[in-house]
Amino acid sequence: MLTLPEIATRAAQAYVYVPFTVRMNQMQQPAGEGFPQIFAHIAKHGLTPVGPAFYNYRRIDMSDTLDVEAGIAVAAAGPEEGNVRNGTLPEGRFVSLTWTGHPDKLMTVTGMLIGWLKESDTALDVAEKADGDHFACRLELYESDPAEVPDMNEWVTTLAFKLRD
Repeated sequence: MLTLPEIATRAAQAYVYVPFTVRMNQMQQPAGEGFPQIFAHIAKHGLTPVGPAFYNYRRIDMSDTLDVEAGIAVAAAGPEEGNVRNGTLPEGRFVSLTWTGHPDKLMTVTGMLIGWLKESDTALDVAEKADGDHFACRLELYESDPAEVPDMNEWVTTLAFKLRD
């Protein structure tokens, strides 16, 4: 199930993350390594999560590598430690939609959202460079906890992409 795209203004938000540079076929690496580090960091420092785990795609070159952050929004940032960094998700207008279904369909869902943006003449906050597209903020928010929703066909994922001001 897929919702229609919506445009809304989001406030700036503190987050903690682990950065990765990976090839598309290595996308399990951030989840397998990044999220456990973040959860441990949050617990160790008593941080308060205020949203679901997410990937933030900072740079995408589909023929080569992607710069990705495995992250979680928090009420306030704590110390940086090891691979865990602090950041601020930007404020501004975002387009979002929600997908209920297997994560292996997210590439198709993302393509549909990008098609909608082109058809509606709505521009993303992105810089096209020689090494790929650099995004101000391109989130894939994982609304479902795999421990609570073991059937991946029932997982809920929200895409939220920052629009050009």
